[in-house]
Amino acid sequence: MNSLGNKWIFTSFGESHSAAIGGVLDGIPAGMHIDFAMIREALNRRAGRSSNSVAVSPRAVREEDEVEWLSGVFNGVTLGTPIAFLIRNRDARPEDYEALKHSFRQGHADFTYQAKYGIRDWRGGGRASARETAARVVAGNIAAQHLAKQGIHIQARLVQVGSETRPEHFDEVIARYRGEGDSIGGIIACEVTGLPAGLGEPIFDKLQAHLAFAMLSINACKGFDYGSGFAGVSQPGSIANLRSGGLLGGITDGTPLTFRCVFKPTPTTPKALAQLQKDQSNGQMVNGKIVNRSDACVAVRAVPVVEAMTALVLADILSMNKDI
Repeated sequence: MNSLGNKWIFTSFGESHSAAIGGVLDGIPAGMHIDFAMIREALNRRAGRSSNSVAVSPRAVREEDEVEWLSGVFNGVTLGTPIAFLIRNRDARPEDYEALKHSFRQGHADFTYQAKYGIRDWRGGGRASARETAARVVAGNIAAQHLAKQGIHIQARLVQVGSETRPEHFDEVIARYRGEGDSIGGIIACEVTGLPAGLGEPIFDKLQAHLAFAMLSINACKGFDYGSGFAGVSQPGSIANLRSGGLLGGITDGTPLTFRCVFKPTPTTPKALAQLQKDQSNGQMVNGKIVNRSDACVAVRAVPVVEAMTALVLADILSMNKDI
């Protein structure tokens, strides 16, 4: 599926090296003023343009990510009709992936897309590329602005890279792995303040289930926990009970909502590509250079994506609980 939500419905489209990526956001109320500068800042964070981190992919920095608003917005105000937008792929270089045309990269969705559809877009991962998340950031930022007007604020941050938990050393760790032709994973923590108590449904519609569904749809996200999470296994109940993450029985209790997402190391690395070239030719390098355009730590740029997906889930849940 390419859509998320019941009332605030977001649908994304496009592939990594197609003409454009984009989305349609439906169910947004009329009369909402959109701050385009905030959307631009969020896109810059996703692209890594707001930092000099060694983790960032070369393509992400070069892409302009200019949003073209096709419908649903007039003079910066929502019309209540579907908001359609697109972001053209200016730095698409399908020739960089020509050598992968008949190969399946380890750790990617190359094989599974081929197995499911009988065809795949081999140019940089196609639909499975993290390039798609730019559309999520646009839609999610609109949702975040809507929530902010209600006093609800979302803040995510990178809290761990590999085994390192000191932010001042993150770039150093990532640089080491990049220098070795490898990559490393990370953990993002997110906090939501201002949520009312009573938001969410019991049993099969718990709020944490909606959040987990959304977070695990993000490329490279391998795990989700909230409150005491997995760490709670080694804590006595008297301590773990105090760390519910703002949720009890799947319903908000009025305290800050907290959760974490785990992101795997980027599977495309110089080491992995060199091995793939050897495998293709029984130990002999194949013709055609395979170009690496990936992040050394994808979690760095996933922070605004986590915020965007959180906003989309909460805006949708709130619209279904207007009596709260």
